[in-house]
This record gives sequence, C-alpha cells and structure tokens, in this order.
Amino acid sequence: MKAIQIKEYVKAPLDLQITQVPSPEPSPEQYTVAVHASSTNFFDLLQISGKYQHQPPFPWIAGHEFAGVITATPTAPSKSHPPKYNVGDKVFGAAQGTYATTVVTSEASLRPVPTGFDLFSAAGLFSTMPTSYAALVTRAKIKAGDWVLIHAAAGGVGLAAVQIAKAFGATVIATAGTQQKLDVAKSFGADYGVNYREEKWFDSVRALTPKGRGVDIVYDPVGLIDKSTKCIAWNGRLVVIGFVGGEIESIRTNKILLKNISVMGLHWGAYSKNEPEEIENVWNGLFGLFEAKKVRGTNYTDREYVGLESVPEALHALGARKTWGKVVIKVPQQDGASKL
Repeated sequence: MKAIQIKEYVKAPLDLQITQVPSPEPSPEQYTVAVHASSTNFFDLLQISGKYQHQPPFPWIAGHEFAGVITATPTAPSKSHPPKYNVGDKVFGAAQGTYATTVVTSEASLRPVPTGFDLFSAAGLFSTMPTSYAALVTRAKIKAGDWVLIHAAAGGVGLAAVQIAKAFGATVIATAGTQQKLDVAKSFGADYGVNYREEKWFDSVRALTPKGRGVDIVYDPVGLIDKSTKCIAWNGRLVVIGFVGGEIESIRTNKILLKNISVMGLHWGAYSKNEPEEIENVWNGLFGLFEAKKVRGTNYTDREYVGLESVPEALHALGARKTWGKVVIKVPQQDGASKL
C-alpha cells in the first residue's frame, strides 16, 4: 500500500516522502479500514520531528485521524460483544498510521459516519469535536445565556467550540489573528469577532458583554488565560485546552480569588483511562447535535488536497498558520475507487 513511513525524524513536513509498504496486519480484535480521507493535526507535526510525547519505534506510519470504509472485521471478537461494524460500513476514527491507504484500529477508536456527513467531512471529527464538547459541556457546564470567549476560534477545536456553544444557546465572542479567520468564525455562528493581536483585545471583549461585566466562559487552546482574566465575569470559568501559542503560562492566584474564577483543564485523551464512562456521554451528545444539524464539519475549503502526495504541503500550511478549521486530504484508493 502507499503510505508516509517515518524511518527517521524530519526537520520539516516538506521532507516527507511517499513509499510502498506492506499493508498492516490486524490483530484478532482489530478492524481493517480503507482510508478515503485523512485529517491533519498539529501533533502530527510534532511527531514527525520527534517532539511529541508518544513516539513509536521506527519505522512507523504518520497520521492519526481518518474516515473510510470497513474492509475486514475482527476475527476473534468477544462472545459477549459481537462486532459493532460490518464490511462496507462507513466510519471515522483514530489510529496510528492514517497517512496511508489502509489502517487497522480497535472498535473503541471508531464511530459511524453521522447522517448527512460524507467521508471527507467526517474525517476531522474524532479529535476536535469531543475535545470541545467535553470542555464546554462536561467541564464548564455551559448553559443558555452564557457569554463564551473562544480563542483561536477559526482552528479545528475552535470552530467545533463555536458551533457547540451556539447550539447550547450561548453568545459567542471569537478571537483570531486575522480578519479572514474572524470572518470564518462568524460563518460558523460566532456573534462577535476580536483580533487578539490588538494590544488590549481584552478591553474590546469586555465592552461587548452586557454592562461590561465580562464573559462567563473562556475556552483557550492557545495560551491566553492570564490576559483573559481581564475580561472574565464574576464566577467565570476558564478552560485550558492547550498551548498552540507555544508558551505554558503562569497565572497569579489572586486573580482567581478576586473574581471567584474557576480554572479547569481538559485532557480528552486521558478520559479512556480515568473516566471511560464519560466518553459515551460525550459522543451521544455530539451525535444528537449532528442529527439535529446544529454542528457540521469544519473542513478547510480554500484549497483542495488530494492524494497522499499532498500531505507534506497540507502539514506545511497547517504549521505556517495559513489554514483554518481541519485540513483534510482526500485519499484515492490504489484501485482508483472513492467513496467521497
């Protein structure tokens, strides 16, 4: 099969190469899936350069998120739990090695493509959507009438958060670094946009809220928590999602005390170990929003990326902050068949 195999770390995504490798051999509990669309993530950039916390032994295939069609089911399923999916079913999910035409993965890492979604739009759902839902709903307890500040709102998790917040009846203030990205956030439902490159963007945010009281929830995947305390309301909730900006912040605890602020983190990947029962709750909530057409895929559409040969350029554009939403690559099968 065709794949992007990593035999040594690369300095930049444009150094990646496509090669022919044997198709993966599934374990008795795994499904085999023909990959028709593969999504990019920032942690892919870290992994190919050897900077991620999870580094497989060489050689390994890059990529983590995808959508495709089941081609083989487990050969030794549990007697108490027959296979959930059948050959021919359309699924999306996660696995190591999705920059390839075939991938193997466990049932827990798969979900059925929602009604109204195709494989292309479903390929970017598995990581960003539950992250944003768990952050806003499970952790921050969002409710109708809340004012929510979403940083980096034109990114993958940001656009997911914008839609989820609006679905729950919140008013959304989006931040981004360019007018184009603010326009994208508004096209997904954000009510207001503020450029966080402005020196006192927090004053602009606070001025938008009723009587200048500030926002109820701050959703931050960037690293803007400290400055966000300047525009948060009494009893506000700060949710730390990540540090795409590169700097891990420190915050003076007196700021937390003076406004009765709650600061919380969201590590979605750790739920499978620490709180597995919550995973189904999150996905059930999301599928309700999918079926109600309150949330849609956030695929980047300014340019089309087709074929594994386009993965290096797609990752380069992602790393250069030239894109918005989820950058998804269409992956034609070697027989030319496509389900997109």
